Amino acid sequence: MRKKIVAGNWKMNKTFSEAETLITEIADSLDDVDLKDAEVILCPPSLYLEMTTDVAFESNFKVGAQNIYPEDAGAFTGEISPLMLKELNVAYCIIGHSERRKYFHETNEFLLRKVDSLLKHGLRPIFCCGEVLPEREASRHFEVVKSQVEESLFHLSAEAFLNVVIAYEPVWAIGTGVTATKEQAQEMHAYIRGLISARYDETTAWETSILYGGSCNGKNARELFSQPDVDGGLIGGASLNSVEFVQIATSF
Repeated sequence: MRKKIVAGNWKMNKTFSEAETLITEIADSLDDVDLKDAEVILCPPSLYLEMTTDVAFESNFKVGAQNIYPEDAGAFTGEISPLMLKELNVAYCIIGHSERRKYFHETNEFLLRKVDSLLKHGLRPIFCCGEVLPEREASRHFEVVKSQVEESLFHLSAEAFLNVVIAYEPVWAIGTGVTATKEQAQEMHAYIRGLISARYDETTAWETSILYGGSCNGKNARELFSQPDVDGGLIGGASLNSVEFVQIATSF
């Protein structure tokens, strides 16, 4: 049975003291709620990963990073390797987010290297894919997502692929307050699952968690998560508020 997942991507937000407060609030709240077997993941800025994993050790959530460089070590100033994350007991890492594709020009080929590097060290990639507004308006959204998934993930064996979480993020809905309708989300999630089934098999497709990201919040999470192929959310702005984030995590 595939996992229901809610992951909070804090992006470049919160000072150290603010992060400490938010982590504590979320940890305390999760102890008092029924997650119905859903997995909660916090993805703070890298500076706060050790603090977050320390709290997670005795709490009801996992920890993810927001980025890695696909080498174990070397002259890559400012970068962080999967090996470093593994030593901190980080379990997940977001890759392929639209912001990194746009601002840091990350290609599908480069993301393939990140996928392999993470899996090599036993970390689970949360692989983001999604189209920008002109691509949606030109009815190219399926084509775009297909190329992103195929070119970065479909070199994997079925066994390795089962360690990947996919997050569909319509770029036009990220941080805009505009959310894909439940029908739009379900349509793309079902399409992605169909791609996986065609490349591997129905079992692999059925076991893969596919999350929705894009202005998901406490008001619309339950409706989105009720769709048969939507297995949770990659949450941006709403993950910076402990009350709303826990509300989303309990929306299954």
